Order: sequence, then C-alpha cells, then structure tokens
Amino acid sequence: MMKPNQYPGKNILQGLRLDVFSDDGIQKIDRATRDVLSNYGIQVSDDEGLKLFKEAGAIVDMDTKMVKIPDRLVRQALQSAPSKFYLYGREERRTFEQEHNGRVHYTCFGTGIQVCNYLGNGKYETRDSNDDDLAKCAKLVDWAENITYFSLPVSARDWAGKGAEDVHEMLTSLKNTTKHFHHIDPVGEHVDYYWEILKAYYGGDAKAAREKPIMSMLVCPTSPLEISHNAAQVIIKGARYGIPVNVLSMAMSGGSSPVYLAGTLVTHNAEVLAGIVLSQIASPGARVWYGSSTTTFDLKRGTAPVGSPELGVISAAVAKLGQLYGLPVFVAGM
Repeated sequence: MMKPNQYPGKNILQGLRLDVFSDDGIQKIDRATRDVLSNYGIQVSDDEGLKLFKEAGAIVDMDTKMVKIPDRLVRQALQSAPSKFYLYGREERRTFEQEHNGRVHYTCFGTGIQVCNYLGNGKYETRDSNDDDLAKCAKLVDWAENITYFSLPVSARDWAGKGAEDVHEMLTSLKNTTKHFHHIDPVGEHVDYYWEILKAYYGGDAKAAREKPIMSMLVCPTSPLEISHNAAQVIIKGARYGIPVNVLSMAMSGGSSPVYLAGTLVTHNAEVLAGIVLSQIASPGARVWYGSSTTTFDLKRGTAPVGSPELGVISAAVAKLGQLYGLPVFVAGM
C-alpha cells in the first residue's frame, strides 16, 4: 500500500514561472481586493450562502443580497484552506498532489457541446456531442500520459431533457478513465447524487469517500461580483462532502470587468476569494483551488478569446495571487 507522499502521479514540469508583478504590485492588487470585499461587497444569490456569511460575521443585506466580507474572514479562510491536497484516481498510480508552489500538472478542458466528424477529402460534419463521445475522450485521456487528470471535455447532449445530464457525465467519465475526474459543469442540486456515487464506489464507506474522493468540481462566480445560487450550493456541498472545489473566475476585461487588466484582476480576485471564504465557513479545511479562466472581451466580435496574449498575462498574474495566498492554483492557457 502506497503512503500518501509516495503517490507517483505524472509530473510534467518541476515548475513553470513567469513573473509579471513586483511584490509591491501584487500587494496593491490584494489591498484593492480587500477594500472591494469589505466596503462594497459581493452579491450572493443563495439563501443558505447568505445565512452562512451572516452567521460568520459578514455584513449581509438580505434584500439586496449584498455581502460585505470583513478582512478578518478573509484571513481566517486563507489560514484554514489547505496549501496541499491529493486528487485521487481509481488506480493509486493515478493519484497526485495539488500543492502551493508545487509541480505543474496538465488537464484537458471544455466543456464543448459539439464535435466534428471527419468525412474525408477535407470535409467535416458538425453535430452535438453525446455520451459515447465523452466515453471516447475519457479513454483517450486515460492513455495520454502527459495529461494528469480528466476534466469534462464535452457534454452528453443526448441526455439533455431526458435525465440528469451532469450526473450521467460524471458516471460515464468515472467508468472510462482510471484518472481523477474533474467535473467542470456541476449542478448544485445534484451534488448529493455525486456523493452517493462516490460512496457507492467505496462500497458505501462514507469515510473513505470523504478522505479519498475520486472526483472534484469546478464552479464559476458570475462576473462582475456575484456568487450565484448554483455556485454557492456547489461550494457549500463540496466543502461538506470533502469534494475538492475549484473556484474559478471567468471575468472578461472590457465586458464583465474593467477594461484595464489591473481592474480585472481586482474583480477576479474578489470573486475567487469570496468563494473560498464561503467554502471555509461551510467547512474549515475544505480543499479548494484558486482558479482562473479570465480573459479579455473582444469588443468587435463579441467573444471571449481564450487564445489571446492577454489571457496568458492574466493567468500569470492570478497565479501570483494564488501563490501569495498559499493555495494550489489552476489557470487556463499556455
């Protein structure tokens, strides 16, 4: 039986570093963020989330659903959130660590809703993705040694309107990869179902499922400065069930956040920190990432270009913020 510090998990790089801030610069972003959280607040569109914030000592307006988070709660959350945790695979050799200032790992990303069938002679057919496509993607990633864990890449659209699509996506993914599964399209009301599946995997052993969950979840605040009902429920239930949660902002500079990148970083940082505070209020010590897929907004085309140079700069900047707080970091792009 392997000891926790012996999990081999594929480690592609010992580290990847791009500094875009001086220490003074990153501290200014941090101070501006704490000013936003404590003096202006964030909207929490979930009654249970509002109640938890209020009981913890935040200033909550139940009518406007605005929550002002004092610096004390931010400090407590950053102290209780772990700087290292493991993502467990169905096979022990697939288990690896997510660590503050640790090794760099890679995953696929999505979630796409269509795929292309190659018809020959340079011709393609575009159609909705389905459960079988998801299974094939999972098997491919299971084979690909340079991808450490499996994030939901396409939707099982054939289940849309027929059943709990996200639950089927979880089950299909777990059945077709031995790697850890990262659900990036979870539904708050269905996290209880995910938990039952995790327990079933361990033969009904809730303690084992809580200690070694073979799945995690990604959830996005709504920019600018809102934690939706769904996001709040995923964060709260994930914390209580021991399922790691990736709190990932998708702010768009010039669209849902300030056009200047420094202002976008403050918006992004406030959204992620608010989610992390909520997780630690719900269950101190809950496993969380500091996440980002923040980019710019293309004002001409009305799109969010995730291949833009600005995304790379933003990812480097938010990685620095996550490192400042001592948290494992998940960022988009390369």
